[in-house]
Parts: sequence; C-alpha cells; structure tokens
Amino acid sequence: MPAPGEDAPVKGPASYFPSIEKKYGRPISEWKALIRAHPDRNHMELVNWLKQADGLGHGHANALVAHTLAEDR
Repeated sequence: MPAPGEDAPVKGPASYFPSIEKKYGRPISEWKALIRAHPDRNHMELVNWLKQADGLGHGHANALVAHTLAEDR
C-alpha cells in the first residue's frame, strides 16, 4: 500500500504505456483512438493489425488492445 500522498504503482496493461510512448513516439490516446476506429473488434485481430501496420511488438500491441477493450466494456 502506498504512503499517503504517493500514487499506487501501475499494474496490468497500463504498466506498458510509458515504454510504448517512448519507443513509438505517439501518446496512448492516439493508439486507443486508432483501435476504437478500427472496424474489427476481435482482440487478436487488433493485436496482429497493430503489429503489422505500425510495427508494435506483441506485448505492447496486446497491452493497448486489452486496456482499450476493457475500457469500452
């Protein structure tokens, strides 16, 4: 448990977000908008699309898709 005034450590897919932004130079909000605008809503299809279209690694693409789809549920 964090001390008063400290943020809890980020866990799960969002823990990848700082490295995604640093490596690919695009804010997470842009990645999420791309995912939401894509007509396919199948998790693995979206992961494969990000890997092929934008060169994301599997873990980064998976984290973005998982987090975005979970928000939209």
